[in-house]
Amino acid sequence: MELGIIGLGKMGANMATRLLKGGHRVEVYDRNPEAVKTASATGADPSGSLEELVSKLTTPRAVWVMVPSGSPTEETIEQLAGMIQPGDTIIDGGNSNFKDSIRRAEMLKEKKIHFVDVGTSGGIWGLKEGYSMMIGGEKEAVERLRPIFETLAPASDQGWGQVGPSGAGHFVKMVHNGIEYGLMESYAEGFALLKRKEEFGLDLHQISEIWRVGSVVRSWLLDLTARALGDNPDLEGIAPYVADSGEGRWMVFETIDLDVPAPVITLSLIQRLRSREKDSFSDKFLAALRNQFGGHEIKREG
Repeated sequence: MELGIIGLGKMGANMATRLLKGGHRVEVYDRNPEAVKTASATGADPSGSLEELVSKLTTPRAVWVMVPSGSPTEETIEQLAGMIQPGDTIIDGGNSNFKDSIRRAEMLKEKKIHFVDVGTSGGIWGLKEGYSMMIGGEKEAVERLRPIFETLAPASDQGWGQVGPSGAGHFVKMVHNGIEYGLMESYAEGFALLKRKEEFGLDLHQISEIWRVGSVVRSWLLDLTARALGDNPDLEGIAPYVADSGEGRWMVFETIDLDVPAPVITLSLIQRLRSREKDSFSDKFLAALRNQFGGHEIKREG
């Protein structure tokens, strides 16, 4: 099958490579010419512009957008909508807000263009292991793309599926990432406690390897934990700053809107925000207040 891919970041480039290995024809475009050059070296057909990529695809076209969420995705889809024809399909495989995906699907439907939102998980390991794909859209459009999904997935019948109408794919991916936040925070807190118990001289890498086999807390995240601790047992040189790409926030907003209690995931998001406070006024406030009511000592800066 033929597919155009726009956006050759690490995941987009790896997806192109996996599709090429699966026998598909892949047209690629990225605003970075070097990224296009690298992809073409693996067998992808390079394009110097969106217009060129669209012109090379045979109808009905399928174009997979893998650019950052927000304005870059919005602008790319708007441009594509003016270039392609009724019956063509735009796929958004990035981490878009599901509400934006519902809106974009309605906008494209007016032009008789199909829209498929694909919540994609697998990160840098997807090239080797395959990608987990949570897909939203019209059944007709999803079925036409089945050969693409079967090639990108861990197996043709595993790790992917249509979960609902337009927007559902990104909604499920949002919840997936919220769960991921909670799992990561739990592992982080547990290993922090193990490290603090200094009198036992615990080897955190050894413990992570023990837990990986037979333990009820075994998981791929624990596999990656073991890998990270094996490479850098004390995590030296890593700043205590944890970013978030948006899905955790959107999920917390949604739990409030739908009256679904999600305290663990909500707190895991707050902990990520807390990691970014280099000069925490709230902590200073707490220290000052303890001094006021109990005369507790205040540690001075410097």
